[in-house]
Amino acid sequence: MAEVTVLHNPRCSTSRAAMEAAAAAGVEVNDVRYLTDPLDEAALRDLLGKLEDPPTDLVRRDATFALLGLGDDDVATVDQVAAVLAANPKLMQRPVLIRGDRAIIGRPKDRVPAFLRGE
Repeated sequence: MAEVTVLHNPRCSTSRAAMEAAAAAGVEVNDVRYLTDPLDEAALRDLLGKLEDPPTDLVRRDATFALLGLGDDDVATVDQVAAVLAANPKLMQRPVLIRGDRAIIGRPKDRVPAFLRGE
């Protein structure tokens, strides 16, 4: 069984860097391509319960966020974040690393090695 699950977008350099860091550290990874295999609301709520970052940080504030007419008030709670990301997986920050009952957003990149070491 994989030690760490990485919610991964291979087109993202930060996400690729996390996968490379895991390989270099010898950590077995369950690679989940969240854009082609999106999480449903229940899975997102479970993830948010493990996330060491504030739930709202899981949402990318990019052009798509603005195009959808979303604002910070639309992603202020766990339920709001889960609903928005279930409907729009592209808005999820990446990579997200999960080990047991802990999860982090792998940004900035220097957070990843410590998490892979179990720190």
